[in-house]
Amino acid sequence: MELRIENLSKTYPNGVRALDNVSLTIPCGMYGLLGPNGAGKSTLMRTIATLQEPDSGQIHLGTLDVLREKEELRKRLGYLPQDFGVYPRVSAQDMLDHLALLKGVTNRKERGELVDSLLVRTNLHQVRKKALSGFSGGMRQRFGIAQALIGSPQLLIVDEPTAGLDPGERNRFYNLLAEIGENVIVILSTHIVQDVMELCTNMAIIHEGRVLFAGAPDDAVGALGGKIWRKFVAKAELTDLDSRFRVISTKLIAGRPLVHVYSVEPPGDGFAPVPADLEDVFFSRIAGLQ
Repeated sequence: MELRIENLSKTYPNGVRALDNVSLTIPCGMYGLLGPNGAGKSTLMRTIATLQEPDSGQIHLGTLDVLREKEELRKRLGYLPQDFGVYPRVSAQDMLDHLALLKGVTNRKERGELVDSLLVRTNLHQVRKKALSGFSGGMRQRFGIAQALIGSPQLLIVDEPTAGLDPGERNRFYNLLAEIGENVIVILSTHIVQDVMELCTNMAIIHEGRVLFAGAPDDAVGALGGKIWRKFVAKAELTDLDSRFRVISTKLIAGRPLVHVYSVEPPGDGFAPVPADLEDVFFSRIAGLQ
């Protein structure tokens, strides 16, 4: 089973071209869709989920024509959007029971067993009677995955799932997604490089509606071998460095700017070589250096 996206384009009425001839082949497992805010990730996710129409292009899940067979796709889809609404005073157990009923699980015993299994799987069974308004950010996201798994989907879309989570909650969420990704297609849309580094065996980088890279993270990092250099500098030097080097990122470490530059040859001026990572891939692709 794989998801094939072919020549997908979408321009909004205000003239913003959110998707520009996007083509991707997404296999079973964890697939990272990496890009800055406004890159077109959410538009692509909503289009795959049949929540909006593209201007042109095709999407197939196996033999299923997604854009022509929307209802069939929705039966096979689990979706956790960036923001999802719930009834805050309802318990997790009752809310999942209600959602399962809406999904067509009409047998009460079968529905109860399904809800219990989802609560156990997402480590929420001990708080099943607690109102959703009392959930932490991580608990809320795990509840979002529980509702997305109703119906045993073949395709799971997760949009910006770890924004705002503390490190412990993020790790629990990582582990849950990795377990789910063993058997289904999981698309993880995020602007957080670490999410893709730790979870995904395949990925794409999208920017301004276009795919800049598609493949394995290790391949992308390997292509930058020997081309990334770094140096601590004074803040006053930053403007001059931007004019003389291909600066791909700058971040403050203990109050001092650490600059990464892209160069095929040693750039000199005190820059030292450093092994490339996925963050370097992301910034160099966005800057158009590869």
